[in-house]
Amino acid sequence: MKFLGNVLAVIVGLFIFSILSFLLFFGLIGIIAASGEKEVSVEDNSILHLNLNGRALVERTSDEDLNFGPFGNPFGGGLQAGLVNLKKAIREAKTNDKIQGIYLNTGLILAGQANLLELREELESFKESGKFIIAYDEAYSEGGYYLASVADEVYLNPMGAIDFNGLASEVIFLKGFFEKVGIKPVVFRVGEFKSAVEPFILDKMSPENRLQTQYFLDDINQEMIRSVANSREIAIDSMLVINNQMLVRKAQDALGYGLVDGLTYEDEVHAILREKLGLGEDDEIKTINATNLGSVAKSSNLTSKNRIAVILAEGEIMSGNMDGVISSDKFAKEIRKARKDDNMKAIVLRVNSPGGSILASEVIWREMNEAKKVKPVIVSMGEVAASGGYYISAPADTIVAQPNTITGSIGIFGLWFNVQELINDKLGITTDVVSTGELSDFMNVARPLSEVEKTIVQNSIEEGYEIFISRVAEGRNMSPEAVKEVASGRVWTGSQAKERGLVDVLGGLDTAIEIAAGKIEAGDDYRVIYYPQEKPWFEKLMDDLSNNVQTKILQARLGEYFELYQNLEKVKNYQGIQARMPQEIKIY
Repeated sequence: MKFLGNVLAVIVGLFIFSILSFLLFFGLIGIIAASGEKEVSVEDNSILHLNLNGRALVERTSDEDLNFGPFGNPFGGGLQAGLVNLKKAIREAKTNDKIQGIYLNTGLILAGQANLLELREELESFKESGKFIIAYDEAYSEGGYYLASVADEVYLNPMGAIDFNGLASEVIFLKGFFEKVGIKPVVFRVGEFKSAVEPFILDKMSPENRLQTQYFLDDINQEMIRSVANSREIAIDSMLVINNQMLVRKAQDALGYGLVDGLTYEDEVHAILREKLGLGEDDEIKTINATNLGSVAKSSNLTSKNRIAVILAEGEIMSGNMDGVISSDKFAKEIRKARKDDNMKAIVLRVNSPGGSILASEVIWREMNEAKKVKPVIVSMGEVAASGGYYISAPADTIVAQPNTITGSIGIFGLWFNVQELINDKLGITTDVVSTGELSDFMNVARPLSEVEKTIVQNSIEEGYEIFISRVAEGRNMSPEAVKEVASGRVWTGSQAKERGLVDVLGGLDTAIEIAAGKIEAGDDYRVIYYPQEKPWFEKLMDDLSNNVQTKILQARLGEYFELYQNLEKVKNYQGIQARMPQEIKIY
């Protein structure tokens, strides 16, 4: 059976590769053909179409990203939408006389609450122009409806549904798996709330972790309900009942409780759009997407000498110079470059990270601290800026976060695995060691740790925690004792963190940029430049193709065990002392 499974996996892999190669070939032909097309222009009486259904909302996508149409990028990498890019297009639509409104599809968008709030705020600003926003989808997730509710009119398919029943956070626990295969985790940590290691040693949440999760989840849900209630002009108390009891269970319920303005099919929504545009029944609706509209938007203050560097730090914090993470070498270099560049008058670090290596965090912290000595340094927290994400934020002059940002988690841990039972009893493998000193085979995974080894590691963890506390205390002008009262690895929302002195201002990236401009007394005369520079589109495309083929083959081979494999793969990133979130928080 195993042989047959391997053969089938290879066949599936080759099949997927053949299809992707076919798409790549014809895609390149299309790209070459498109390269000769005329420059993008906006037609009169147009609509900005924001189709975010099924897309992952990230900080930024390349300005060179191609428009692959409704089916997205056929070469892999998934469907993504950049928050920076979307906001740029919405601002252009607000002031461009040829754009009459926005048609919004947000259904099953994949995004955290803080980034959804930031995009929602941009759409609210757009409405100040007097132009319309119409939202429609066949089904809405909680986040999708949260974003869509900002529209003047929200429509739902008559057979559709809205997931509006509050937020939940689920944790996958691996203790039982490790027991079955003969792996014994050994944990070193400081703080009762530092529960990043719980999935390895427990089979359910600890009381402390459940407490903190409930606390920040309730706050995030309250923020969502307030926003939706305000947009839909429904009393907050009524909205709470609708949400808590999941009273919207079918499309008719959504209409009855006022969450949507009508149950319609998409062609009927198009008829509404035609009416707003003053078009006839058979007239074509002229639309433009965010990528194309963003390309015609003129950058302001191109000659300004007041330049603000916005460094986008997204992902886990790791040592080295890797892509797709906040690698210490790469981001320390970016911050150092901005510090030494006399044309850069201020630095804004946009942090969207659950943390990671404390060593890598320390390297980035050092550059942030050095930069602060010579120019204003502002931090903008995105969806999550916790643990190591807070570590690198601590030196900033001002920390800005959304009310529903996840932050804090000031604490560290270490994790080690004893695989003796697995290799000896399960696999029949034995080892033997010759050493010159008592600790020459320090923390050998093929045997239990000695008490001396445990003491050495625990002391390192406690020393690391004290350093973390001192970094925060210095950056926030707090006493170490005051920091410890809100630390111990506990997670807070942005509004809760502000109440406790860990955040200065509630707002998004634009708020952070405005604060930076104010500190250099630039008024409106400043230019924003984003770093790191994006890879050329073709290089990104080939990376996506390679990664997607490998993922599809693994999914075909592992089936229902693929998610477990992904969780185990992440354990490899837990090497060394970690300043990381209590767990990978998935809110749905």
